[in-house]
Amino acid sequence: MNKFIFVSGGVCSSLGKGVAASSIGALLESRGLNVRMVKCDPYINVDAGTMSPYQHGEVYVTDDGAETDLDLGNYARFTKGRLSKANSITTGQVYESVIKKEREGQYLGRCVQVIPHITDEIKSRILAASKENADTDVVIIEIGGTVGDIESIPFLETARQMIHECGRTNAISVHLTLIPEVAGGELKTKPTQHSVISMLEIGIQPDILICRSPVMLDEPTRRKIALFTNVEMDAVFTSPNVDTTIYKIPIVFFDQKLDQVILRKMGVESRHADMKSWNSVMERFSARKGKVRIGVVGKYMELHDAYKSLYEALFHAGLECGVEVDLVKIDSSQLEQQPRSSKMSEGPPLEGAECADNILISGAQDSSPYDGIDGILVPGGFGHRGINGMVNAAAWARVNKVPYFGICLGMHIMMIDWGRNVLNWSDADSTEFNNDSKHPVVSLLEEQVNIKNYGGTMRLGASETIIEDGTHILAAYGKKQIWERHRHRYEFSNQYRDEMIKSGLKLAAFTPDGALVECVEWPQTGARSHPWGVAVQFHPEFKSSPMSAAPLFRDFIAAVMKQAKKGKD
Repeated sequence: MNKFIFVSGGVCSSLGKGVAASSIGALLESRGLNVRMVKCDPYINVDAGTMSPYQHGEVYVTDDGAETDLDLGNYARFTKGRLSKANSITTGQVYESVIKKEREGQYLGRCVQVIPHITDEIKSRILAASKENADTDVVIIEIGGTVGDIESIPFLETARQMIHECGRTNAISVHLTLIPEVAGGELKTKPTQHSVISMLEIGIQPDILICRSPVMLDEPTRRKIALFTNVEMDAVFTSPNVDTTIYKIPIVFFDQKLDQVILRKMGVESRHADMKSWNSVMERFSARKGKVRIGVVGKYMELHDAYKSLYEALFHAGLECGVEVDLVKIDSSQLEQQPRSSKMSEGPPLEGAECADNILISGAQDSSPYDGIDGILVPGGFGHRGINGMVNAAAWARVNKVPYFGICLGMHIMMIDWGRNVLNWSDADSTEFNNDSKHPVVSLLEEQVNIKNYGGTMRLGASETIIEDGTHILAAYGKKQIWERHRHRYEFSNQYRDEMIKSGLKLAAFTPDGALVECVEWPQTGARSHPWGVAVQFHPEFKSSPMSAAPLFRDFIAAVMKQAKKGKD
C-alpha cells in the first residue's frame, strides 16, 4: 500500500504550506523513496487557467497541458516526481465530475451529497494519482486554504476518512501553523492551539506540527505546544524565517530530524539520507560573487508570485553562473510615455529607423528607468495594457547591445519592435492587440479562431522544437531536438518570414513540420549585430531547478555577465 501524508494549514494563509510539503518530499526522496505530490485546491474554478495573476499568482503548466496552481512549481523545483493533470485536484473538477455522473444516472436515483459522493470523488482522484506511477512509495497531499474555511471542509473530511481507512501507519496528518511574535519578542502559542482544536473538531488529530515562527522554537515552547495539542514533543518542528533562500528549508527540517519522525510514524525502515545536492545548493549560494541587475519588464509586477517560476529560474541561473541576480521589477505601463531622448532627436534617424520615438537611450537623460540595468527580460502575459512599454524596452536593449530574453509574449514583443523600428512598419502589431494592423507580425493560431471558451483551450503542454545551426539557443541546449512547455494562442505570422530574414532577424527554431516559429534571435553579425538577443514561444522557466538551471536562463545570465564586464573594461 502507498503511504499518504496530508499537509494542512492553520491560523492564516501564505505560511508556506507548498514549500513545507515540497521540502518533506525532498527529504523522503533523499532517503530513496519515490514521492508523488498532489495539490487539492478549494476554489470552484476547474483549473487556474482563467484566474488573474493579481489574485492567484502564476499558472504553472505541466507536460500534459494542465493549467495548475503555482505550488506545483514548488513541487517540480524541490522533488523529482512526475507532475500531470492528476496532481492538481480542484473543487471545480470534483463537482463537475459528480454532476456529470448524476446527469448520466450513475448514482441510480440516490440523493447526491457531499458525503459520500463528493468525498469519494476526491478520494478516487488521490488514489488515481498514487497509482499513475507504479513505483510511487509516498503520496504527499497538500490541502489548500486554512482549517476553518468552509471551502476546505470536503478535502479535510476526505483526509479524515483516508487516515481512518488506511490506518495511522499508512496515512498521517502534518499540520502547519503560525507562532506569531508580539511586542517584546514573545512568541504566542495560542493560535496553534486553536488551529489544532479546529482540526480535532473535523476529526483529525495531527501527527506532526510544523510551526511557522520568526525563530527556532526552544524546548520549553515545543513542550508547551505538545502538551496542549496531544502531539509528541519530538513531532513539533519549526519552520523559521530564513535569511538566505527557501532551498535551505529541506536542510533546516533535516537538521531537526523531521524525515526520521515521518518514517517512524509510517512504519518505514530508516534509510541513509543523501543530502549532497541540497548542501551543494547552499554552498553555491554562499560562493556567489558580484551582482547583475535584470530588468523584468512585465504587466503584473505588484505580486511577486505572478512570475514565480521565472524569478526562481533567474535565481537558479545565478547559482550556476556564480553571481547574485538582482531583480528590478519594471511595470511596462510606466515605459509607454517616456519622452524622446536628446540623442534620438538630433540629426537624421539611425539607419533602418533603429529606434522607436519613445525609447530612452543610455546616458541620454538623468533619470532613465534603465539606469544600472544589465539585462532585459520580458515575460509572458495577456492583454494590451503596457505592450508599447515592452516594445520600448526591447528596442532599448537592441540598440544599446544589452542582453535581451523574451518569453512567449516577450517573443511577440521582439517581433513587433523589429517590425516597427527596423522594417519601418509603424503599425506592426499583434492581432491580440490590434485587429486592424496592416502588418500583423503576430496573429491568432488558425485552430484558435472560433474558440469561445477560454479555459484549457490554448496551445498547452510540452511539444517538440527543432533548433537551427549557429544559434544561441543551440549553444544553450547543446542539441537540436528539445521538448518545452507552451501556453499561448498567438504565433509568429508566417507571411512575414522572408522579410524578417532578409532584414537580418534569425529564425532559430521551429516545430518539427516547420509550420511554426519557436525562437527568434537578433543577428550575431553585421550592422545590427547584438551580443545576445533571444526570444522563445515556450516557457523554459517551468523546467528549471536549483540543481539544474534552465539552459536559456543560464546562458542569458552568462551573457549579461560577459557584457557587463565588457562595459566596465
